[in-house]
Amino acid sequence: MTAALTIAFVPGVSPAKWARVWRDRFPEIDLRLRPIGADEVVDALADEADMAFARAPFPDGHNAIPLWTETAVVAVPKDSPLADLAQIDLADADVHVVDAGPVPTDVDAALDLVEANVGVVVLPQSLFRAASRKELVARPLVDAPGTRIALVWRDEDASDTTEEFIGVVRGRTANSSRGTQDEPGGTDRAADAGSRPSGGGKATAANKKTVAKRGATKGTGAKSGGGKNSTGRGRVQRGMKGKPKRGSKGNR
Repeated sequence: MTAALTIAFVPGVSPAKWARVWRDRFPEIDLRLRPIGADEVVDALADEADMAFARAPFPDGHNAIPLWTETAVVAVPKDSPLADLAQIDLADADVHVVDAGPVPTDVDAALDLVEANVGVVVLPQSLFRAASRKELVARPLVDAPGTRIALVWRDEDASDTTEEFIGVVRGRTANSSRGTQDEPGGTDRAADAGSRPSGGGKATAANKKTVAKRGATKGTGAKSGGGKNSTGRGRVQRGMKGKPKRGSKGNR
């Protein structure tokens, strides 16, 4: 059976750019994209989806690689005085807040109320754009933390195929190794290298003492900080257990 990888994604998140890279790089592995509701992440992963692009809060007991933070906006009618502002502070605005976000339970219903001049709604900018309401505009919400988007999966669905997809999402090139900073939980080698003293100069007295001290402790099992245990960028929130399995839900 042809190998396949199924990726679910919540409203407001488009996996199109990663799908193009995947199909160019791994044409032999079928990539299936499955749109799901915001509250269907756990069910999708328990069913046919190998991984999912989800919006915080992320499911308990799942691995998650945070990718980006969405801007929180206030949806208002075009003819509202608030539409003339560059950004909106709801604490200072004399307006009824229909839904304070960060994500309305029913986005369409909430925006219907905004169009009816009932009040305003707070939601992620990506969801407002996806709704495509011509009678409404969105302005950034002052001091809003925004919402996080992450790539989420279960331990039992980890495989060489899912590892490759993680690399595509994180911008790993076709020729790069998974043992670099691109690897989930890996060390940021560029940052690690930048913390090392440059070579070529004469050793100072302090450096000589440091070298001597290191030589004296060699073989005792002590390790210096900042190596494999240092925190890298985009670290997996919950590591995968053991060696990734081969295969995916698409070829089991």
